[in-house]
Amino acid sequence: MILAKKVRIIPNIEQEQKLWQSVGTARFIYNWTLAIQEENYKNGGKFINDGDLRKGLTILKKTELNWLNEVSNNVAKQGVKDACNAYKKFFKGLSDKPRFKSRRKSKPSFYNDTLKLKVKENVVLIEKVGWIKTSEQIPMNVKYANPRISFDGKFWYISVGIEKEEPISENTDVSIGVDLGLKDLAIVSNIDKPFKNINKTKEVKRLKKKLKRKQKQVSRKYEDGKIQMGKEGENRYKFTKTNNIKKIEREIKIIQRRLSNIRLNHIHQATTAIVKTKPSRIVVEDLNVKGMLKNKHLSKAIQEQCFHKFISILEYKSKFNGIEFVKAHRFYPSSKTCSCCGAIKKDLKLKDRVFICSSCNHKIDRDKNASINLSRYEKSV
Repeated sequence: MILAKKVRIIPNIEQEQKLWQSVGTARFIYNWTLAIQEENYKNGGKFINDGDLRKGLTILKKTELNWLNEVSNNVAKQGVKDACNAYKKFFKGLSDKPRFKSRRKSKPSFYNDTLKLKVKENVVLIEKVGWIKTSEQIPMNVKYANPRISFDGKFWYISVGIEKEEPISENTDVSIGVDLGLKDLAIVSNIDKPFKNINKTKEVKRLKKKLKRKQKQVSRKYEDGKIQMGKEGENRYKFTKTNNIKKIEREIKIIQRRLSNIRLNHIHQATTAIVKTKPSRIVVEDLNVKGMLKNKHLSKAIQEQCFHKFISILEYKSKFNGIEFVKAHRFYPSSKTCSCCGAIKKDLKLKDRVFICSSCNHKIDRDKNASINLSRYEKSV
């Protein structure tokens, strides 16, 4: 198995400039590849292999794009490969059509060649950047996979995949179901207390309020500094970015980072607690998150719960601990089925938080009922 290890790196001013240069190169090459693929597709051409694009890129580096030689050659090569892989996933129906990366919105990151990555005591060598200090020791004398350097709005990190031995299963014969929701993050069939919705806590509400205030503030500054362009009456404006705007935008990123870390930490705590019960099998619903987001009243709350991240983290922790991970069919009626007699209540509405069976009068919390039904998924289907 491959387990990811993420460690903070502490570059100096000169090294940080080189890191930003590599980030910009990775984004530029990714967008350059998408532009070529889209233009080729419009003209009726077939998908261009990443090998052919990299050959063309090598020629361009000697003529038009000679500034690319200032960063590692592998950053540009991987940028092409990432864009081509994104298109392949789109053609297979595994993801949406890849979009161009924005300088302001996309995550700053780039690839470092596995063979060029060297690790010593509390330092790591990044190609064409140099030896950089690390906040903790990266495992040495192991095989690394897919090293990536990224920036989260405040600190730089390096993440590497490290091979781990397959776990020896020492689990019980219990099958558990996990029902995800908005009132509570997760309700587990064998745990009495549900995992709370972290977005309802005092700290998160305070940060969201502060974020909203900062976003309004920066919006007003943009509005005050806009300049009319073109003829009078045309809705064309030029927005100037002052130092005050840059300062507030940095503060916004820090708040967003803090909120993201709080939610991720809560997900890790919940998934670890579930896995520590040592079941033989964990069953979750295959949620249609994209379809759920179309509900304009609940879309923001659904986004903040990070269902996809919860499921993916629970899945890798299950595999790492030798637990079978199962996704129940999307249309499996886990909420409408009575966990006592098996009767299906077709008229159950979203507002009904307590499940009362019309056949056996069994009364139970709606989400707890769903989690029990998920734990029996194979038996009932």
